[in-house]
Amino acid sequence: MATGPRYKVAFRRRREYRTDYYARKKLLRSGEPRAVVRRSNKNVTVQFVDFDMGGDIVRVAATTRELRKMGWEYSCSSIPAAYLVGFLAGKRALKNGIEYAVLDIGMQNPKHGGVLFAAVKGMSDAGLEIPHSEDVVPAGDRIKGKHIDGGIEAALSGMKKKMEAE
Repeated sequence: MATGPRYKVAFRRRREYRTDYYARKKLLRSGEPRAVVRRSNKNVTVQFVDFDMGGDIVRVAATTRELRKMGWEYSCSSIPAAYLVGFLAGKRALKNGIEYAVLDIGMQNPKHGGVLFAAVKGMSDAGLEIPHSEDVVPAGDRIKGKHIDGGIEAALSGMKKKMEAE
């Protein structure tokens, strides 16, 4: 590690590759709510966050753990599960008066047709306006889960009906 009077140590979260402060600053300057999509090995989380000087304020949240409680029997880290969580978060955001948001995927590696963009497709299908390209969204067959199991398509449509009824 370099030393000396001119050397400046980077922020801890930057050193840990957890925060890209340049991208965060650009998102915060927009003044719009952020649609924060995070993926772990087992779950996907979607939050709608507003900036405040005291700390970010989460206005709406949805996670794939909630899908389990609603009767989802398949993987919670798959493309169909991410789509459903995005759809659920989008419906909740519309109820709370959020109609537009900018996507914040943080330091995650975006892949065209991946889980992160399946959640974005779910939010836009719920009625939210989120700027994104249609090229990055997974194909309809992948969202319906045809690449996983034949029965997942019926479970997906059943879950969507439950969410619309809420």
